[in-house]
Amino acid sequence: MNYIPSINRYQNMVYNRCGNSGIKLSAISLGLWHNFGDVDDFKNSANIIKTAFDAGITHFDLANNYGPSPGSAEINFGKILKQNFSGYRDEMMISSKAGYTMWPGPYGDWGSKKYLISSLNQSLKRMQLDYVDIFYHHRPDPETPLEETMATLDLIVRQGKALYIGLSNYKTPEFLKAINILKDLGTPCLIHQPKYSMFERWVEESLLNALEQNQVGCIPFSPLAQGLLTNKYLNGIPDNSRLAKPHGFLTSQYATADKITKARKLNLIAAQRNQTLAQMAIAWLLKDQRITSVLVGASSPSQLLDSVKSTENIYFENAELLNIEQALGSSTF
Repeated sequence: MNYIPSINRYQNMVYNRCGNSGIKLSAISLGLWHNFGDVDDFKNSANIIKTAFDAGITHFDLANNYGPSPGSAEINFGKILKQNFSGYRDEMMISSKAGYTMWPGPYGDWGSKKYLISSLNQSLKRMQLDYVDIFYHHRPDPETPLEETMATLDLIVRQGKALYIGLSNYKTPEFLKAINILKDLGTPCLIHQPKYSMFERWVEESLLNALEQNQVGCIPFSPLAQGLLTNKYLNGIPDNSRLAKPHGFLTSQYATADKITKARKLNLIAAQRNQTLAQMAIAWLLKDQRITSVLVGASSPSQLLDSVKSTENIYFENAELLNIEQALGSSTF
């Protein structure tokens, strides 16, 4: 049976302006970092994408190395698009990235012109697309001149292979240098993708203010701290959890006793708000108007819908915010 999207898909989703641009992004974006590789169930992956689109999610975030194996998430996403979304490409914001190791040798990593151009060409072939909406440099390169990397992003836009460009994992000083180069080139930075959650808050020191001052959007990744800000690990590590999988980079050492204790305290606060811990963690990010969208992962359609419900209540009383800070403790920063 052919997939027919919900006619009500745009009625309940919140859409936020992305920096100083004409683009609005859905408050919840779907990341394909996990659960879309060749080790995962293809039918389930397709159902998650369909559920996202039906819920009004318009932004689908990938990278060249997503899988596992690297590249397989883009291949599977391309197949899902071709089979189900051939008439809906213009309703989607699709992003990819390059900056981490993708192939052996000196040209398969970091931020050279050679690597970025080659990688994007490969990504477009895997996804069977003519262009991506956003192309990110995935991480700063300490050896390639920043001017070369930014000029390559500018070239990619001028070639029509991406409509907008973004940066990811850039700290404030290098971010400011990068966007000034981009402004001079005439291709402004649309968005920044940092790691940000209740458990990782370095962006609050200066990056969020820098983004606001320069009118650049912000889309945090890992808002649930790889599942620690959910009810999944409150009573141990389930056999079907990401921490229990043989593939992937997470290990049981990631779920420290300190984080579990904090998560249990936060879970009590979430219950008082009639939210799950995951919903509160996402809402806590969205309460800040500097946040354009929150990038979530999902292992099932139901898990994704649980995250979407976070947009129903992003308001926090001052007392709630104080209780959250007390639950997190000073070691959060």
